Amino acid sequence: METLYCQGCGAEIQSTDPGEPGYTPKASLQNENVLCKRCFRLKHYNEIQDVSVSDDDFLRMVSSIRNAEGLVVHIIDIFDVNGSLLRGLPRIVGNNPIILVGNKIDLLPKSTNERKLIQWLRTSAKEAGIKVEDVFLISSMKGYGLEELATEIEKYRKKKDVYIVGTTNVGKSTFINKLIKQTTGYSNVITTSYFPGTTLGFIEIPLDEQSSLIDTPGIVNKQQIAHYISEKDLKVITPKKEIKPRVYQLNSEQTLYFGGLARLDFIKGEKTSFVCYFSNELPIHRTKLENADELYVNHIGELLSPPSETPVKKSLELKKNSFKLNGEKTDIVFPGLGWVSVEGNEITITAHSPEKVAVSIRKSLL
Repeated sequence: METLYCQGCGAEIQSTDPGEPGYTPKASLQNENVLCKRCFRLKHYNEIQDVSVSDDDFLRMVSSIRNAEGLVVHIIDIFDVNGSLLRGLPRIVGNNPIILVGNKIDLLPKSTNERKLIQWLRTSAKEAGIKVEDVFLISSMKGYGLEELATEIEKYRKKKDVYIVGTTNVGKSTFINKLIKQTTGYSNVITTSYFPGTTLGFIEIPLDEQSSLIDTPGIVNKQQIAHYISEKDLKVITPKKEIKPRVYQLNSEQTLYFGGLARLDFIKGEKTSFVCYFSNELPIHRTKLENADELYVNHIGELLSPPSETPVKKSLELKKNSFKLNGEKTDIVFPGLGWVSVEGNEITITAHSPEKVAVSIRKSLL
């Protein structure tokens, strides 16, 4: 069978995986001009849909940004900074200016100090080797902060192209759809000015006669827990509204389970507060350390759920990492799941997570 390419973005047409570039239902293959589902929905329904690519494919695909001139808008998920901040971004985009946009600010507690959070994000980007021109906080879903951001993008881009980059699930597509409506006042601007991308997997939306807003595919970060659980469980762990912190006063040799997806053991230290920031839907279970292993073996997928799907349960063996904390308020971060904030002297904790989901610690976000 001959190889077909999308007339819109140039991706090779395939009918097996809806999440990958070039997907189109088999019934559409007979059309004279074949569009992938993403381009079809863009052209006819005015919707940007995210597709995902591997790191290697993305690097190959976006090397063109390094040789172009434009503004790079890096969208990250405020709820998963560690999992969504692209540490390799400078080598991809070369000397082009970068602005960092923290999405989903509506999920953090209302008491969050936004000025401090912006400073914290600046520091995190710098530590990751990313020099940013500016940092903004938005909620694509609620429309918060978009007007100011649209104005600043216009200022920073200096009539050049704008490249939108980010990992999967950061809300990039919602952001682009809202931004276009915000900047033009029209909700059908894509439909009326549909313009096929010239690079595989890119979507170009004209901003004026000379420049475009360019949507790039979402990068898959295999450290995020979302890639190892079912769609049903993903809905449970993904916050939909403001997170309510849950506080546990723990003595040493006590354990917290976050569903059956992660576990935190308080090994040594004085009685301490553990403040948990996870989706309000995710059950947290406290037990004695001596009972923790047995509880997992006997109750994974039942009392300790998610995971709820049997094939997934077997593949989610937890590995452990130990940390010693001294004084400074610290977050123990489970990428794509949430974090636990702890403050205290001479504390030893052990964090358990699925093998490829690397737990890390950071200076406290809140």
